[in-house]
Amino acid sequence: MDSLFVCPICGNVLLREPGRYTCPSGHSFDLAREGYVNLLPANRQHSKTPGDDKEMAAARTRFLNGGWYEPLREALCALVKKYAPASPALLDAGCGEGWYTAALAETVSAKGGQTAGVDLSKPAVKKAARRCPAGEIAVASVYHLPLGDGSVDLLTDCFSPLAADEFYRVLKPGGKFLYVVPGPRHLWELKSVLYEHPYENEEKQEEYPGFHYLEVVPVECCFTLPNQEAIQDLFRMTPYYWKTPKEGGTQLAALDTLTVTAQFRIHVLEKLAAK
Repeated sequence: MDSLFVCPICGNVLLREPGRYTCPSGHSFDLAREGYVNLLPANRQHSKTPGDDKEMAAARTRFLNGGWYEPLREALCALVKKYAPASPALLDAGCGEGWYTAALAETVSAKGGQTAGVDLSKPAVKKAARRCPAGEIAVASVYHLPLGDGSVDLLTDCFSPLAADEFYRVLKPGGKFLYVVPGPRHLWELKSVLYEHPYENEEKQEEYPGFHYLEVVPVECCFTLPNQEAIQDLFRMTPYYWKTPKEGGTQLAALDTLTVTAQFRIHVLEKLAAK
């Protein structure tokens, strides 16, 4: 069966066989029992356990399974429906635990297409492969994607690292890039607990070589987290977890509930024929 992935060693196409991927040059990559493949060469692995650890992956899974970000997932799927051609190929870059990927894969499959997802975190990829058995899921870096030039019609990046040059490379001319970033007051109530003087995120349209903007879609929702576990799960998903003053963390730990506004922007860009 044809694969969206290429060999990370030689760049040849990969063939899916029972229990493994192989390329014409003889390189072979075993499928893990969860259904994912490791396509991260050792010389590109800058630590023993790259990406988010098991605890962070579990926290994000619990939070997303609560459905708090469902409006964002629905908006992403609606945009994929809007822009996908017939039989589309979609890559979810930085797919994490696959909560978005699985829904995107259903949308793409309804149009006769196929989906792949990549992430550095092995604990996250294990969950993604279980959640999205119809898609191809791999441990890989978004900065060295194991996909061929001009091989995908759609590329989604939801709060994951931006690798604009690689995204340009793997997208077909006219391909669409859906990039999710926080709105100005995303998680404002959480930030107000953690910091004495919270600040708004900058609202801007960054120009990326080789792309032009089609639209920016705002998504906003408000929800109340019912207990400390849900509050801490959200906290662990944010960059604030690593740089919050001790006093802010103590204040957050004292809360029984927290009402939060989630504010997203989905930047929709199209790949030009040439940079």
